[in-house]
Amino acid sequence: MSQFEDVYSKIESYRPEIIEMQRELTSRPALSPENGGSGEHDKAEYVKKQLLRLKPDLFSEIHAPDKRAAKGYRPNLVAAWSGGQEKKAVWVLSHLDIVPPGDLSLWAGDPYQVRVEGDTIIGRGVEDNQHGIVISYFAVKAALASSQALPRKVGLILVADEETGSKYGLEYLLREKRELFAKHALIIVPDAGNEEGTMIEVAEKSTLWLKFTITGAQCHASTPEKGKNSLSGAAHLIVELENLKKRFGLRNPMFSPQESTFEPTKIEANVPNVNTIPGKDVFYADCRILPDYVVDEIVEEARLIGEKVAKELDLEIEVAAVHRQDSAPPTPVDSPVVSSLTRAIHEVTGQTARPMGIGGGTVAAFFREAGLPAAVWSTISPTAHQPNEHCSIKNLITDTKIMATVFLSE
Repeated sequence: MSQFEDVYSKIESYRPEIIEMQRELTSRPALSPENGGSGEHDKAEYVKKQLLRLKPDLFSEIHAPDKRAAKGYRPNLVAAWSGGQEKKAVWVLSHLDIVPPGDLSLWAGDPYQVRVEGDTIIGRGVEDNQHGIVISYFAVKAALASSQALPRKVGLILVADEETGSKYGLEYLLREKRELFAKHALIIVPDAGNEEGTMIEVAEKSTLWLKFTITGAQCHASTPEKGKNSLSGAAHLIVELENLKKRFGLRNPMFSPQESTFEPTKIEANVPNVNTIPGKDVFYADCRILPDYVVDEIVEEARLIGEKVAKELDLEIEVAAVHRQDSAPPTPVDSPVVSSLTRAIHEVTGQTARPMGIGGGTVAAFFREAGLPAAVWSTISPTAHQPNEHCSIKNLITDTKIMATVFLSE
């Protein structure tokens, strides 16, 4: 029998409270100005009240100035409870903001009104990233209610702006409040994982968004010889860009997927009518690049491919990097945070977790760039950003147990 059985039993009893917190969080849309919202204020105010009920020894509201947002700032919250070892604190960071629901016709109900169907909670944000908020909050609550003293300081951080770059969230905190994070702190970001709860993310690929502008000459579709079809040029270019996969074809078994990816995604509107050949087309590609490669090499190769297609079709093609985040140094697979999570996962579920890399980006990259090893972990339902986003109540309870085990272990 585990030494934490009383804690686990208490967490099981939190099921109705867990559902209610998800309901309250979901009903407070936290959208950035870029996504048509005014910021995370309503959600932050609710979370603040819940945190204060747990009587933290440290509580701070950190406002990142943003003139576009309500009240002229974006809210970030920090709460901590003192324990035996202050320097070896464990911090859990979750984000308050969400993405818009998208096409409402694809939802079975109101995205901002939680629906509970058996073990499933449905609503925008319930997985990304209210999963992290809920499990860390109830893990603290259970740990404080147990008969065991916290062996080290435990802290929760709730940040703004994760979905649109973190300029007003973790990036701001690390610049303005770097003293919060001691060198030997354990940092957990519950914002990615797998469905089994066995993946501890320790590395991320570089992210590169490329914009391709193809300029030709507009004309009537019945006289194509009088123009230069930019859409045809875009199609040729997209096919040619497949060569990036061959040119940068290394595989790294730490990552899933194991190779770099180069995917055309968004295309901007061109002419509004069918019988006009467009003279300008713009599309984008999302590139997730293994740390084995220098990002500048990909940009240069894309530019050369663009030059080749432009010459062949007598077009002008401009290639621009509109977003770039080079991969941060990975968290060592034998770091204390990875070891602590691995032990806790095995304690609760009997499963063996393993450190891995991913193609997606998380705010853990900012910690790693600052020299702070961070681990990203949770048991996910892979529905983030999708219609009818959902999470499993069972996963929430299991992950809360794992988090509480980390908090209460030496």
